[in-house]
Amino acid sequence: MNRDAAIASSAIAEHSERENVAIAHGLKRQDPELLDHLIELYQHRLLRYLLFLTGKREVAEDLFQETWMRVLLRGAQYNGKARFDTWLFTIARNLVIDLSRKRTMASLDEMSEGGEDSDARPLNIAIDGPSPLEHFQSREDSAEITEVLLKLEPNYREVLVLRFHEELSLDEIAKMTNAPLSTVKSRLYRGLAALKPEVERLRNTPHTEKVR
Repeated sequence: MNRDAAIASSAIAEHSERENVAIAHGLKRQDPELLDHLIELYQHRLLRYLLFLTGKREVAEDLFQETWMRVLLRGAQYNGKARFDTWLFTIARNLVIDLSRKRTMASLDEMSEGGEDSDARPLNIAIDGPSPLEHFQSREDSAEITEVLLKLEPNYREVLVLRFHEELSLDEIAKMTNAPLSTVKSRLYRGLAALKPEVERLRNTPHTEKVR
């Protein structure tokens, strides 16, 4: 990284830190204008994340409302040291897990991993060119993205959404999901592998056939 890039990167990081601290102070005061601003800023990303986790719009919308209630009631717990969006998504994720347990369903961390071994040697993921998910993102019909991702196991789906939609680093995903970095890498690798045949299928399917 050259000197100018390093300075720019440092400036962005400092700006982000100041924003996080300002949000933390505002949440401690339960500032209604700040909450309205945060909802406007993050509502689409949060709802999309919940839709991918639950696969059901009605459930996602209920959890969306509950997440913001938690932000309002527990805002004093946010200290501004971490990114606000990762704190927000962690609240949402925990609500999904709580709901799953109440319904005697498997939680995200308990669902089948298809033979995933979290203690296995970390996988080095090398992707030449755009990833399968990025191929989908370049297509016109975003409904295809949702349809294909919802076919994946929840743990794979979550990591793909956090990595490519939310652009979190693997380390950030590991902290957010309380999973070892090797497990996050494994989930990402397996999720991308599962997407490949779907990408090929869509590539070979004329758009006129898909919209019939």
